[in-house]
Amino acid sequence: MTIMGTLLLLAAEAGELAEGAEGGGFGLNFNPLETNLVNLAIVIGVLVYFGRGFLGKTLNDRRDKIEAAIRDAEKRKQDAAAALAEQQQKLAQAQAEAARIRSEAEASAKRAADAVLAASEQEIERMRASAAQDLATQQEKIINELRQRVVTLAMQRAEDELRTSLSHDTQARLVDRSIAMLGGQS
Repeated sequence: MTIMGTLLLLAAEAGELAEGAEGGGFGLNFNPLETNLVNLAIVIGVLVYFGRGFLGKTLNDRRDKIEAAIRDAEKRKQDAAAALAEQQQKLAQAQAEAARIRSEAEASAKRAADAVLAASEQEIERMRASAAQDLATQQEKIINELRQRVVTLAMQRAEDELRTSLSHDTQARLVDRSIAMLGGQS
């Protein structure tokens, strides 16, 4: 039921009450409950009749503002979704770049470690060769010293033997023969 229908129904009931109370004529009703309802119905009817345009315009303006706010919110939502997608793409690119840098760093570290190991092995080999050469040199030096000492000792023994076992005549002949040999070589 509409407001207008309600007003007409109230007006009709008010008219019937007025006819039944006075017997069909127009008169004043001093009953506050009945008069308030009739007055209220009249005021509502006037408001609906004259206020419909104003109220409709106000509601239409409000609806337009709400629709504009909804469109603006949807546009901001789309912009935010686009920005989120862009940032997620940038994050994925950054993660891929970080993985690439990490793998390059690991490869570089492995190459550096291999180079250090190779240099260490070369240094160890050089040190071994140097130590072996030093050992051979020392061994040769010791062998030469031992030979000289053995020769010196053998010479001393031979001289001692010769002195004790050779006679004076034999020594003189050896000296003469040595002189003759030296004279023939010069």
